[in-house]
Amino acid sequence: MDSQKIENILNLALDITDEERRKSLGLDTGFDETNNLWEIIVKYNGDLLRLNSPVIMVEELIAGYAIVTLPKNLIASFAELEEVEYVEMPKRLYFSVQQGKEISCIPPVTAREPYLSGAGTIVAVIDSGIDYTRMDFRNRNGGSRILFLWDQTLVPTEGSAQKPPEGFRTGVEFNQAQIDEALEADEGERFRLVPSVDVTGHGTAVAAIAAGNGSDSGGRYTGVAPESGLIIVKLGNPRKETFPRTTEMMRALTYVARKAVELGRPVAINISFGNTYGSHDGSSLLERFIDNVTEIGRSVICVGSGNEGAAGGHAAGVLDGGKRIELAIAAYERSVNVQLWKEFADAYRITLIAPDGKQQPVETERPGTFRMGMGQTEILIYVGEPSPYSVNQEIFFDFIPRQTYIDSGVWTFLLEPVKTVGGHYYFYLPSSTVLNAGTRFFVPTPEVTFTIPSTAGKVITVGAYNGLYDSYADFSGRGYHLQDSTQEVLTGGIVKPDLVAPGVEITISNGQRGTQTVTGTSFATPFVTGAAALMMEWGIVKGNDPFLYGEKVKAYLRRGAKPIRGETEYPNARVGAYGNIVSS
Repeated sequence: MDSQKIENILNLALDITDEERRKSLGLDTGFDETNNLWEIIVKYNGDLLRLNSPVIMVEELIAGYAIVTLPKNLIASFAELEEVEYVEMPKRLYFSVQQGKEISCIPPVTAREPYLSGAGTIVAVIDSGIDYTRMDFRNRNGGSRILFLWDQTLVPTEGSAQKPPEGFRTGVEFNQAQIDEALEADEGERFRLVPSVDVTGHGTAVAAIAAGNGSDSGGRYTGVAPESGLIIVKLGNPRKETFPRTTEMMRALTYVARKAVELGRPVAINISFGNTYGSHDGSSLLERFIDNVTEIGRSVICVGSGNEGAAGGHAAGVLDGGKRIELAIAAYERSVNVQLWKEFADAYRITLIAPDGKQQPVETERPGTFRMGMGQTEILIYVGEPSPYSVNQEIFFDFIPRQTYIDSGVWTFLLEPVKTVGGHYYFYLPSSTVLNAGTRFFVPTPEVTFTIPSTAGKVITVGAYNGLYDSYADFSGRGYHLQDSTQEVLTGGIVKPDLVAPGVEITISNGQRGTQTVTGTSFATPFVTGAAALMMEWGIVKGNDPFLYGEKVKAYLRRGAKPIRGETEYPNARVGAYGNIVSS
Protein backbone atom coordinates (compact mmCIF):
# COMPACT_ATOMS: atom_id res chain seq x y z
CA MET A 1 0.00 0.00 0.00
CA ASP A 2 1.46 3.37 -1.02
CA SER A 3 1.84 5.99 1.68
CA GLN A 4 -0.63 8.88 1.62
CA LYS A 5 2.11 11.02 3.18
CA ILE A 6 4.12 10.67 -0.05
CA GLU A 7 3.14 12.57 -3.19
CA ASN A 8 1.83 10.66 -6.19
CA ILE A 9 4.82 10.70 -8.52
CA LEU A 10 7.25 9.79 -5.75
CA ASN A 11 5.04 6.83 -4.88
CA LEU A 12 5.15 5.85 -8.55
CA ALA A 13 8.92 6.32 -8.73
CA LEU A 14 9.33 4.00 -5.73
CA ASP A 15 6.96 1.39 -7.25
CA ILE A 16 8.62 0.97 -10.65
CA THR A 17 11.79 -0.84 -11.69
CA ASP A 18 15.18 0.86 -12.00
CA GLU A 19 15.10 0.38 -15.77
CA GLU A 20 11.68 2.06 -16.04
CA ARG A 21 12.85 4.94 -13.87
CA ARG A 22 15.94 5.51 -16.03
CA LYS A 23 13.79 5.73 -19.17
CA SER A 24 11.37 8.23 -17.62
CA LEU A 25 11.61 11.96 -18.24
CA GLY A 26 11.18 12.98 -14.61
CA LEU A 27 10.80 10.05 -12.23
CA ASP A 28 14.52 9.98 -11.40
CA THR A 29 14.73 13.62 -10.26
CA GLY A 30 16.50 13.73 -6.93
CA PHE A 31 17.84 10.16 -7.17
CA ASP A 32 21.60 9.50 -7.04
CA GLU A 33 21.84 6.04 -8.53
CA THR A 34 25.56 5.70 -7.80
CA ASN A 35 24.99 5.93 -4.04
CA ASN A 36 21.35 4.74 -4.05
CA LEU A 37 20.36 7.97 -2.26
CA TRP A 38 17.24 10.05 -2.82
CA GLU A 39 16.89 13.74 -2.00
CA ILE A 40 13.35 14.55 -0.84
CA ILE A 41 11.42 17.60 0.39
CA VAL A 42 9.83 17.14 3.79
CA LYS A 43 7.20 19.09 5.73
CA TYR A 44 7.62 18.19 9.37
CA ASN A 45 7.01 19.13 12.98
CA GLY A 46 9.09 18.63 16.11
CA ASP A 47 12.78 17.71 16.02
CA LEU A 48 13.83 16.18 12.72
CA LEU A 49 17.53 16.81 13.37
CA ARG A 50 17.53 13.97 15.90
CA LEU A 51 17.47 11.64 12.88
CA ASN A 52 20.65 13.15 11.41
CA SER A 53 23.22 10.42 10.81
CA PRO A 54 25.64 9.18 8.16
CA VAL A 55 22.65 7.31 6.66
CA ILE A 56 19.94 9.98 6.91
CA MET A 57 21.14 13.55 6.25
CA VAL A 58 18.77 16.33 7.32
CA GLU A 59 19.01 19.97 6.21
CA GLU A 60 16.53 22.14 8.06
CA LEU A 61 15.24 25.11 6.09
CA ILE A 62 12.53 27.36 7.56
CA ALA A 63 8.96 27.11 8.81
CA GLY A 64 8.96 23.33 9.26
CA TYR A 65 10.50 22.40 5.90
CA ALA A 66 13.62 20.31 5.35
CA ILE A 67 15.59 18.57 2.62
CA VAL A 68 16.46 15.01 3.55
CA THR A 69 18.87 12.68 1.73
CA LEU A 70 18.48 8.99 2.50
CA PRO A 71 18.60 5.53 0.90
CA LYS A 72 15.71 4.71 -1.41
CA ASN A 73 14.62 1.72 0.67
CA LEU A 74 14.16 3.90 3.78
CA ILE A 75 11.78 6.49 2.27
CA ALA A 76 8.56 4.61 3.02
CA SER A 77 9.43 3.97 6.68
CA PHE A 78 10.79 7.52 7.07
CA ALA A 79 7.49 8.95 5.79
CA GLU A 80 5.60 7.08 8.51
CA LEU A 81 7.48 8.85 11.32
CA GLU A 82 5.22 10.97 13.50
CA GLU A 83 7.27 14.11 12.84
CA VAL A 84 6.87 13.77 9.05
CA GLU A 85 3.73 15.42 7.68
CA TYR A 86 4.28 15.11 3.93
CA VAL A 87 7.03 14.18 1.45
CA GLU A 88 7.62 15.26 -2.16
CA MET A 89 10.34 14.57 -4.68
CA PRO A 90 12.27 17.47 -6.29
CA LYS A 91 11.24 18.78 -9.72
CA ARG A 92 13.50 20.14 -12.43
CA LEU A 93 13.47 23.89 -13.10
CA TYR A 94 13.71 25.51 -16.52
CA PHE A 95 14.68 29.01 -17.68
CA SER A 96 11.80 31.24 -18.81
CA VAL A 97 13.64 32.37 -21.94
CA GLN A 98 12.08 33.24 -25.39
CA GLN A 99 13.52 48.77 -25.03
CA GLY A 100 12.59 48.05 -21.51
CA LYS A 101 13.12 50.68 -18.79
CA GLU A 102 11.64 53.61 -20.66
CA ILE A 103 8.55 51.61 -21.57
CA SER A 104 7.97 50.66 -17.94
CA CYS A 105 8.05 54.26 -16.78
CA ILE A 106 10.91 53.73 -14.32
CA PRO A 107 12.84 56.98 -15.14
CA PRO A 108 10.37 59.43 -13.54
CA VAL A 109 11.30 58.22 -10.05
CA THR A 110 15.02 57.77 -10.73
CA ALA A 111 15.89 60.95 -12.65
CA ARG A 112 14.02 63.38 -10.42
CA GLU A 113 12.51 63.57 -6.94
CA PRO A 114 12.55 61.20 -5.04
CA TYR A 115 15.73 60.10 -6.96
CA LEU A 116 15.41 56.41 -6.20
CA SER A 117 18.28 54.05 -7.02
CA GLY A 118 17.81 51.05 -4.77
CA ALA A 119 20.40 52.29 -2.27
CA GLY A 120 20.08 50.54 1.07
CA THR A 121 18.13 47.61 -0.39
CA ILE A 122 19.18 44.19 -1.66
CA VAL A 123 18.34 42.62 -4.99
CA ALA A 124 18.79 38.84 -4.80
CA VAL A 125 19.08 36.87 -8.04
CA ILE A 126 18.61 33.10 -7.79
CA ASP A 127 19.70 31.88 -11.19
CA SER A 128 22.67 30.61 -13.22
CA GLY A 129 25.22 32.82 -11.44
CA ILE A 130 26.77 36.13 -12.45
CA ASP A 131 29.79 37.53 -14.24
CA TYR A 132 31.07 39.23 -11.11
CA THR A 133 33.88 40.96 -13.04
CA ARG A 134 31.53 43.25 -14.98
CA MET A 135 31.61 46.93 -14.14
CA ASP A 136 27.78 46.90 -14.06
CA PHE A 137 27.99 45.21 -10.67
CA ARG A 138 30.66 47.42 -9.08
CA ASN A 139 30.69 50.52 -6.92
CA ARG A 140 32.19 53.83 -8.01
CA ASN A 141 35.50 52.86 -6.36
CA GLY A 142 35.68 49.65 -8.40
CA GLY A 143 34.71 47.37 -5.52
CA SER A 144 31.95 44.80 -5.93
CA ARG A 145 28.30 45.51 -5.11
CA ILE A 146 27.86 41.78 -4.55
CA LEU A 147 27.48 41.29 -0.81
CA PHE A 148 27.43 37.49 -1.01
CA LEU A 149 27.77 34.95 -3.81
CA TRP A 150 26.86 31.32 -3.14
CA ASP A 151 27.82 29.01 -5.99
CA GLN A 152 26.03 25.72 -5.33
CA THR A 153 27.93 23.98 -8.14
CA LEU A 154 31.41 24.37 -6.64
CA VAL A 155 33.18 21.80 -4.48
CA PRO A 156 35.41 23.32 -1.75
CA THR A 157 39.12 22.87 -2.47
CA GLU A 158 40.77 20.67 0.12
CA GLY A 159 42.89 22.71 2.53
CA SER A 160 41.43 26.03 1.37
CA ALA A 161 39.18 28.42 3.26
CA GLN A 162 36.40 27.82 0.75
CA LYS A 163 33.29 26.35 2.35
CA PRO A 164 29.50 26.26 2.04
CA PRO A 165 27.37 28.82 3.89
CA GLU A 166 26.68 28.04 7.51
CA GLY A 167 23.88 25.48 7.80
CA PHE A 168 24.32 24.08 4.29
CA ARG A 169 26.31 21.15 2.92
CA THR A 170 26.93 22.07 -0.71
CA GLY A 171 28.70 24.72 -2.77
CA VAL A 172 31.00 27.58 -1.79
CA GLU A 173 30.10 30.99 -0.37
CA PHE A 174 32.09 34.15 -1.16
CA ASN A 175 31.68 37.46 0.65
CA GLN A 176 32.21 40.97 -0.67
CA ALA A 177 35.79 41.18 0.63
CA GLN A 178 36.77 37.94 -1.15
CA ILE A 179 35.22 39.13 -4.40
CA ASP A 180 37.04 42.48 -4.09
CA GLU A 181 40.31 40.62 -3.59
CA ALA A 182 39.65 38.63 -6.76
CA LEU A 183 38.82 41.78 -8.74
CA GLU A 184 42.15 43.32 -7.77
CA ALA A 185 44.10 40.24 -8.89
CA ASP A 186 45.20 39.39 -12.43
CA GLU A 187 42.86 37.23 -14.50
CA GLY A 188 44.53 33.88 -13.77
CA GLU A 189 44.62 34.47 -10.03
CA ARG A 190 41.14 36.02 -10.04
CA PHE A 191 39.35 32.82 -10.95
CA ARG A 192 41.43 30.81 -8.54
CA LEU A 193 40.26 33.04 -5.71
CA VAL A 194 36.61 33.15 -6.83
CA PRO A 195 36.09 30.39 -9.43
CA SER A 196 32.40 31.09 -10.03
CA VAL A 197 31.35 31.48 -13.68
CA ASP A 198 27.94 32.10 -15.27
CA VAL A 199 28.21 29.64 -18.15
CA THR A 200 24.86 30.48 -19.79
CA GLY A 201 24.81 34.23 -19.10
CA HIS A 202 21.16 33.99 -18.07
CA GLY A 203 21.67 35.08 -14.47
CA THR A 204 24.00 37.90 -15.51
CA ALA A 205 21.37 39.27 -17.91
CA VAL A 206 18.67 39.07 -15.23
CA ALA A 207 20.90 40.87 -12.70
CA ALA A 208 21.79 43.55 -15.27
CA ILE A 209 18.13 44.37 -15.90
CA ALA A 210 17.25 44.42 -12.21
CA ALA A 211 20.32 46.18 -10.85
CA GLY A 212 23.08 46.88 -13.39
CA ASN A 213 24.55 50.38 -13.05
CA GLY A 214 25.18 50.88 -16.78
CA SER A 215 28.98 51.18 -16.52
CA ASP A 216 29.56 48.49 -19.15
CA SER A 217 27.61 50.53 -21.71
CA GLY A 218 28.68 54.03 -20.75
CA GLY A 219 25.43 54.56 -18.87
CA ARG A 220 23.18 53.69 -21.81
CA TYR A 221 21.75 50.43 -20.45
CA THR A 222 21.20 50.99 -16.75
CA GLY A 223 19.20 48.55 -14.64
CA VAL A 224 16.21 49.48 -12.53
CA ALA A 225 17.92 49.61 -9.10
CA PRO A 226 21.55 50.46 -9.94
CA GLU A 227 22.73 51.16 -6.40
CA SER A 228 21.19 48.18 -4.63
CA GLY A 229 23.39 45.60 -2.97
CA LEU A 230 23.37 42.16 -4.57
CA ILE A 231 23.07 38.63 -3.22
CA ILE A 232 23.64 36.02 -5.92
CA VAL A 233 22.92 32.30 -5.73
CA LYS A 234 24.07 30.11 -8.59
CA LEU A 235 21.73 27.13 -8.52
CA GLY A 236 23.37 23.72 -8.49
CA ASN A 237 23.11 21.29 -11.35
CA PRO A 238 22.85 17.84 -9.81
CA ARG A 239 24.41 16.16 -12.85
CA LYS A 240 26.12 17.32 -16.02
CA GLU A 241 23.81 18.79 -18.67
CA THR A 242 20.77 18.83 -16.41
CA PHE A 243 18.66 21.60 -14.96
CA PRO A 244 18.60 22.65 -11.30
CA ARG A 245 16.00 21.21 -8.97
CA THR A 246 13.42 22.72 -6.67
CA THR A 247 15.51 21.63 -3.69
CA GLU A 248 18.33 23.94 -4.82
CA MET A 249 15.83 26.79 -5.05
CA MET A 250 14.50 26.10 -1.55
CA ARG A 251 18.03 26.16 -0.14
CA ALA A 252 18.68 29.43 -2.00
CA LEU A 253 15.54 31.12 -0.69
CA THR A 254 16.35 30.09 2.88
CA TYR A 255 19.88 31.46 2.47
CA VAL A 256 18.75 34.80 1.02
CA ALA A 257 16.05 35.31 3.65
CA ARG A 258 18.50 34.67 6.47
CA LYS A 259 21.17 36.95 4.96
CA ALA A 260 18.73 39.83 4.49
CA VAL A 261 17.64 39.58 8.12
CA GLU A 262 21.28 39.38 9.22
CA LEU A 263 22.13 42.50 7.20
CA GLY A 264 18.98 44.32 8.34
CA ARG A 265 18.00 45.30 4.79
CA PRO A 266 14.84 44.83 2.72
CA VAL A 267 15.29 42.37 -0.14
CA ALA A 268 13.65 41.90 -3.53
CA ILE A 269 14.18 38.34 -4.77
CA ASN A 270 14.13 37.39 -8.47
CA ILE A 271 13.20 33.90 -9.70
CA SER A 272 13.13 33.32 -13.46
CA PHE A 273 12.78 29.51 -13.37
CA GLY A 274 9.74 27.26 -13.32
CA ASN A 275 8.19 23.91 -14.24
CA THR A 276 4.78 22.62 -15.23
CA TYR A 277 4.32 19.74 -12.77
CA GLY A 278 1.50 20.22 -10.29
CA SER A 279 -2.15 21.14 -9.89
CA HIS A 280 -1.34 24.87 -10.21
CA ASP A 281 -3.40 25.60 -7.10
CA GLY A 282 -0.59 26.68 -4.77
CA SER A 283 -0.75 23.47 -2.74
CA SER A 284 2.65 21.87 -3.41
CA LEU A 285 5.31 21.98 -0.70
CA LEU A 286 7.42 24.32 -2.87
CA GLU A 287 4.59 26.84 -3.33
CA ARG A 288 3.63 26.75 0.34
CA PHE A 289 7.29 27.01 1.37
CA ILE A 290 7.73 30.13 -0.77
CA ASP A 291 4.66 31.72 0.80
CA ASN A 292 6.33 31.15 4.18
CA VAL A 293 9.58 32.76 2.98
CA THR A 294 7.71 35.96 2.09
CA GLU A 295 6.88 36.35 5.79
CA ILE A 296 10.52 36.41 6.91
CA GLY A 297 12.03 39.86 7.33
CA ARG A 298 11.07 42.54 4.81
CA SER A 299 10.98 40.85 1.44
CA VAL A 300 9.29 40.65 -1.94
CA ILE A 301 9.59 37.64 -4.24
CA CYS A 302 9.04 38.14 -7.98
CA VAL A 303 8.58 35.08 -10.21
CA GLY A 304 8.21 34.84 -13.98
CA SER A 305 4.96 33.31 -15.26
CA GLY A 306 6.89 31.14 -17.75
CA ASN A 307 6.82 30.80 -21.52
CA GLU A 308 4.18 28.07 -21.89
CA GLY A 309 1.30 30.28 -23.07
CA ALA A 310 1.58 29.28 -26.73
CA ALA A 311 3.44 25.97 -26.31
CA GLY A 312 0.40 23.70 -26.57
CA GLY A 313 1.20 21.88 -23.35
CA HIS A 314 -2.14 22.37 -21.59
CA ALA A 315 -5.69 21.26 -22.38
CA ALA A 316 -8.67 21.89 -20.13
CA GLY A 317 -12.44 21.98 -20.13
CA VAL A 318 -15.67 20.83 -18.49
CA LEU A 319 -16.76 17.24 -19.01
CA ASP A 320 -20.47 17.43 -19.85
CA GLY A 321 -20.32 14.46 -22.24
CA GLY A 322 -17.70 12.36 -23.98
CA LYS A 323 -14.49 14.31 -24.76
CA ARG A 324 -11.56 13.33 -26.96
CA ILE A 325 -8.30 14.97 -25.89
CA GLU A 326 -5.81 14.46 -28.71
CA LEU A 327 -2.08 14.62 -28.07
CA ALA A 328 0.43 14.72 -30.92
CA ILE A 329 3.74 13.06 -30.03
CA ALA A 330 6.56 13.94 -32.40
CA ALA A 331 9.00 11.44 -33.85
CA TYR A 332 12.09 10.48 -31.83
CA GLU A 333 10.53 11.33 -28.47
CA ARG A 334 12.17 9.23 -25.76
CA SER A 335 9.70 9.90 -22.97
CA VAL A 336 6.62 12.03 -22.31
CA ASN A 337 4.49 12.31 -19.22
CA VAL A 338 0.94 13.63 -18.97
CA GLN A 339 -0.78 14.91 -15.85
CA LEU A 340 -4.56 14.81 -15.60
CA TRP A 341 -5.93 16.83 -12.68
CA LYS A 342 -9.58 16.75 -11.73
CA GLU A 343 -11.89 17.16 -8.77
CA PHE A 344 -11.83 14.05 -6.61
CA ALA A 345 -15.63 14.08 -6.38
CA ASP A 346 -15.87 13.51 -10.15
CA ALA A 347 -15.59 10.01 -11.62
CA TYR A 348 -14.54 9.55 -15.26
CA ARG A 349 -14.25 6.55 -17.51
CA ILE A 350 -10.90 6.91 -19.33
CA THR A 351 -9.85 5.07 -22.49
CA LEU A 352 -6.41 5.50 -24.03
CA ILE A 353 -6.25 5.20 -27.83
CA ALA A 354 -2.84 4.65 -29.49
CA PRO A 355 -1.81 6.07 -32.88
CA ASP A 356 -2.59 2.70 -34.51
CA GLY A 357 -6.20 2.90 -33.25
CA LYS A 358 -5.91 0.23 -30.55
CA GLN A 359 -7.75 1.07 -27.32
CA GLN A 360 -7.26 0.18 -23.69
CA PRO A 361 -9.35 1.24 -20.69
CA VAL A 362 -7.54 2.90 -17.77
CA GLU A 363 -8.24 1.55 -14.29
CA THR A 364 -9.23 4.55 -12.15
CA GLU A 365 -11.43 2.98 -9.47
CA ARG A 366 -8.61 2.36 -7.00
CA PRO A 367 -5.43 4.31 -6.26
CA GLY A 368 -1.95 3.05 -7.02
CA THR A 369 0.40 2.07 -9.84
CA PHE A 370 -0.77 0.38 -13.05
CA ARG A 371 0.96 -0.57 -16.31
CA MET A 372 -0.17 -1.09 -19.88
CA GLY A 373 1.67 -1.72 -23.13
CA MET A 374 0.66 -0.30 -26.51
CA GLY A 375 2.88 -0.80 -29.57
CA GLN A 376 6.46 0.12 -28.72
CA THR A 377 5.34 2.18 -25.69
CA GLU A 378 5.01 1.21 -22.05
CA ILE A 379 2.61 3.42 -20.08
CA LEU A 380 3.09 3.73 -16.33
CA ILE A 381 -0.05 5.07 -14.65
CA TYR A 382 -0.48 6.35 -11.12
CA VAL A 383 -3.98 7.03 -9.81
CA GLY A 384 -3.60 9.41 -6.91
CA GLU A 385 -5.72 10.57 -4.00
CA PRO A 386 -6.28 14.06 -2.58
CA SER A 387 -3.41 15.28 -0.42
CA PRO A 388 -3.74 16.93 3.00
CA TYR A 389 -3.30 20.23 1.14
CA SER A 390 -5.50 19.83 -1.94
CA VAL A 391 -8.96 18.49 -2.86
CA ASN A 392 -7.77 17.63 -6.37
CA GLN A 393 -6.92 14.20 -7.76
CA GLU A 394 -4.08 13.45 -10.16
CA ILE A 395 -3.90 10.65 -12.70
CA PHE A 396 -0.34 10.54 -14.00
CA PHE A 397 0.67 8.87 -17.28
CA ASP A 398 4.34 8.23 -18.04
CA PHE A 399 5.06 7.11 -21.62
CA ILE A 400 8.40 5.29 -21.83
CA PRO A 401 9.89 3.32 -24.76
CA ARG A 402 10.13 -0.44 -24.88
CA GLN A 403 13.25 0.08 -26.96
CA THR A 404 14.51 3.57 -27.91
CA TYR A 405 11.53 5.82 -28.74
CA ILE A 406 7.85 5.92 -27.84
CA ASP A 407 5.29 5.61 -30.65
CA SER A 408 4.83 8.89 -32.50
CA GLY A 409 1.49 10.08 -33.86
CA VAL A 410 -1.82 11.02 -32.27
CA TRP A 411 -2.62 9.58 -28.85
CA THR A 412 -6.18 10.14 -27.64
CA PHE A 413 -7.56 10.33 -24.12
CA LEU A 414 -11.29 9.52 -24.29
CA LEU A 415 -13.03 10.90 -21.18
CA GLU A 416 -16.59 9.84 -20.36
CA PRO A 417 -18.45 11.09 -17.28
CA VAL A 418 -19.63 8.54 -14.71
CA LYS A 419 -20.42 11.06 -11.98
CA THR A 420 -19.70 14.77 -12.23
CA VAL A 421 -20.03 17.51 -9.66
CA GLY A 422 -17.86 20.20 -11.23
CA GLY A 423 -16.64 18.27 -14.24
CA HIS A 424 -13.42 20.23 -14.74
CA TYR A 425 -10.36 18.51 -16.16
CA TYR A 426 -6.84 19.86 -16.69
CA PHE A 427 -4.09 18.15 -18.71
CA TYR A 428 -0.44 19.27 -18.51
CA LEU A 429 2.68 18.19 -20.41
CA PRO A 430 6.25 18.75 -19.22
CA SER A 431 7.93 22.04 -20.05
CA SER A 432 8.25 22.65 -23.79
CA THR A 433 11.99 23.07 -23.15
CA VAL A 434 12.42 19.29 -22.90
CA LEU A 435 9.99 18.17 -25.63
CA ASN A 436 10.42 17.89 -29.39
CA ALA A 437 8.78 20.71 -31.33
CA GLY A 438 5.75 18.76 -32.56
CA THR A 439 4.71 17.31 -29.20
CA ARG A 440 1.61 19.22 -28.08
CA PHE A 441 -2.15 18.99 -27.63
CA PHE A 442 -4.14 19.43 -30.85
CA VAL A 443 -6.61 21.79 -29.17
CA PRO A 444 -4.62 23.45 -26.39
CA THR A 445 -5.92 25.76 -23.67
CA PRO A 446 -3.69 28.84 -23.30
CA GLU A 447 -5.24 29.88 -19.97
CA VAL A 448 -3.73 28.66 -16.69
CA THR A 449 -0.33 28.04 -18.28
CA PHE A 450 1.84 29.86 -15.77
CA THR A 451 4.65 27.75 -14.41
CA ILE A 452 5.27 26.72 -10.83
CA PRO A 453 6.31 28.42 -8.51
CA SER A 454 4.73 31.55 -10.07
CA THR A 455 1.47 30.00 -8.81
CA ALA A 456 2.41 30.65 -5.16
CA GLY A 457 -0.13 33.03 -3.66
CA LYS A 458 2.19 35.58 -2.05
CA VAL A 459 4.72 36.07 -4.84
CA ILE A 460 4.42 38.75 -7.51
CA THR A 461 3.75 36.79 -10.69
CA VAL A 462 5.15 38.58 -13.75
CA GLY A 463 4.09 38.03 -17.33
CA ALA A 464 5.61 39.59 -20.46
CA TYR A 465 4.40 42.08 -23.03
CA ASN A 466 5.88 43.58 -26.19
CA GLY A 467 6.83 47.16 -25.40
CA LEU A 468 7.32 48.12 -29.04
CA TYR A 469 3.71 47.34 -29.93
CA ASP A 470 2.26 47.75 -26.42
CA SER A 471 0.70 44.29 -26.77
CA TYR A 472 0.57 41.05 -24.87
CA ALA A 473 3.37 38.53 -25.64
CA ASP A 474 1.61 35.32 -26.68
CA PHE A 475 4.30 33.04 -25.21
CA SER A 476 3.78 34.46 -21.72
CA GLY A 477 2.18 32.12 -19.19
CA ARG A 478 -1.46 33.09 -18.63
CA GLY A 479 -3.84 33.11 -15.72
CA TYR A 480 -7.62 33.38 -15.78
CA HIS A 481 -10.50 35.71 -15.10
CA LEU A 482 -11.83 36.03 -11.57
CA GLN A 483 -15.27 35.13 -12.92
CA ASP A 484 -13.86 32.20 -14.89
CA SER A 485 -15.29 28.81 -13.94
CA THR A 486 -11.77 27.43 -13.49
CA GLN A 487 -11.32 29.45 -10.31
CA GLU A 488 -13.11 26.95 -8.09
CA VAL A 489 -10.35 24.40 -8.69
CA LEU A 490 -7.34 26.51 -9.45
CA THR A 491 -5.82 28.90 -6.90
CA GLY A 492 -9.09 29.80 -5.24
CA GLY A 493 -9.68 33.09 -7.01
CA ILE A 494 -6.18 34.59 -6.88
CA VAL A 495 -5.51 36.75 -9.96
CA LYS A 496 -2.44 35.59 -11.87
CA PRO A 497 -0.34 37.08 -13.31
CA ASP A 498 -0.25 40.14 -11.08
CA LEU A 499 1.01 42.35 -13.91
CA VAL A 500 3.27 42.26 -16.97
CA ALA A 501 6.56 43.92 -17.85
CA PRO A 502 8.64 44.29 -21.04
CA GLY A 503 9.80 40.85 -22.12
CA VAL A 504 10.29 40.94 -25.90
CA GLU A 505 13.64 41.88 -27.51
CA ILE A 506 15.06 43.64 -24.47
CA THR A 507 18.41 45.23 -25.35
CA ILE A 508 21.09 45.02 -22.65
CA SER A 509 24.86 45.36 -22.50
CA ASN A 510 26.91 42.25 -23.20
CA GLY A 511 29.68 43.46 -20.88
CA GLN A 512 32.09 44.06 -23.77
CA ARG A 513 30.89 47.46 -24.99
CA GLY A 514 28.37 45.70 -27.21
CA THR A 515 24.74 44.68 -26.79
CA GLN A 516 22.59 41.58 -26.73
CA THR A 517 18.86 41.09 -27.11
CA VAL A 518 16.87 38.82 -24.80
CA THR A 519 13.24 37.68 -24.78
CA GLY A 520 11.08 35.82 -22.27
CA THR A 521 9.40 36.21 -18.92
CA SER A 522 12.86 35.55 -17.45
CA PHE A 523 13.72 39.10 -18.47
CA ALA A 524 10.36 40.70 -17.70
CA THR A 525 10.61 39.61 -14.06
CA PRO A 526 13.73 41.63 -13.10
CA PHE A 527 11.97 44.87 -14.14
CA VAL A 528 9.48 44.19 -11.37
CA THR A 529 12.15 42.97 -8.94
CA GLY A 530 14.06 46.22 -9.43
CA ALA A 531 10.87 48.27 -9.10
CA ALA A 532 10.10 46.49 -5.81
CA ALA A 533 13.58 47.46 -4.55
CA LEU A 534 12.92 51.11 -5.47
CA MET A 535 9.61 51.05 -3.61
CA MET A 536 11.24 49.56 -0.52
CA GLU A 537 13.98 52.19 -0.71
CA TRP A 538 11.34 54.94 -0.72
CA GLY A 539 9.27 53.33 2.01
CA ILE A 540 11.72 51.59 4.34
CA VAL A 541 15.17 53.11 3.71
CA LYS A 542 13.92 56.70 3.34
CA GLY A 543 11.41 56.27 6.18
CA ASN A 544 8.23 57.09 4.27
CA ASP A 545 6.54 53.76 4.99
CA PRO A 546 8.35 51.16 7.13
CA PHE A 547 5.75 48.54 6.20
CA LEU A 548 6.21 48.77 2.42
CA TYR A 549 7.15 45.16 1.69
CA GLY A 550 5.45 41.86 0.91
CA GLU A 551 1.83 42.02 -0.18
CA LYS A 552 1.79 45.80 0.24
CA VAL A 553 4.36 46.20 -2.56
CA LYS A 554 2.25 43.91 -4.75
CA ALA A 555 -0.85 46.00 -4.02
CA TYR A 556 0.88 49.27 -4.96
CA LEU A 557 2.39 47.81 -8.12
CA ARG A 558 -1.04 46.58 -9.19
CA ARG A 559 -2.59 49.96 -8.48
CA GLY A 560 0.12 51.82 -10.39
CA ALA A 561 0.03 49.58 -13.46
CA LYS A 562 -1.14 51.19 -16.69
CA PRO A 563 -3.41 49.53 -19.26
CA ILE A 564 -2.11 47.59 -22.27
CA ARG A 565 -3.39 48.58 -25.69
CA GLY A 566 -6.27 46.34 -26.77
CA GLU A 567 -6.97 45.02 -23.29
CA THR A 568 -10.32 46.46 -22.24
CA GLU A 569 -11.30 44.33 -19.24
CA TYR A 570 -9.28 43.95 -16.04
CA PRO A 571 -8.27 41.69 -14.44
CA ASN A 572 -7.79 39.28 -17.34
CA ALA A 573 -5.98 36.05 -18.05
CA ARG A 574 -3.22 37.61 -20.15
CA VAL A 575 -1.94 40.70 -18.38
CA GLY A 576 -3.28 40.18 -14.88
CA ALA A 577 -4.70 42.61 -12.42
CA TYR A 578 -4.32 45.93 -14.17
CA GLY A 579 -1.72 45.91 -16.93
CA ASN A 580 1.97 46.68 -17.19
CA ILE A 581 4.41 47.93 -14.59
CA VAL A 582 4.65 51.66 -13.93
CA SER A 583 6.54 53.23 -11.04
CA SER A 584 5.38 56.63 -9.95
